[in-house]
Amino acid sequence: MTSVDGSNARLCEKLKALGYADRNRIRIYGEEFDLLSNPISDEHGVSIEAKSRKSGAARRLRIPLSLVNMVRRDLKSEDRSSSAA
Repeated sequence: MTSVDGSNARLCEKLKALGYADRNRIRIYGEEFDLLSNPISDEHGVSIEAKSRKSGAARRLRIPLSLVNMVRRDLKSEDRSSSAA
């Protein structure tokens, strides 16, 4: 496993801990969704499979970039503090 894969796995685990996990319900983009998967990291960012509570349609939602960047910053600061100790 490369460091990029490892950091993406850690990012997805942190997003799951924040509630972006299979079988949870979220409100995003002005609509409620039932989550059908855990976060998926790809070349376009991080997304999640979800089903709209209003229409019942399944779709892939992108997790907001501001949230992804915040989690990445937290992970970097954790790495720095653990290497300094």
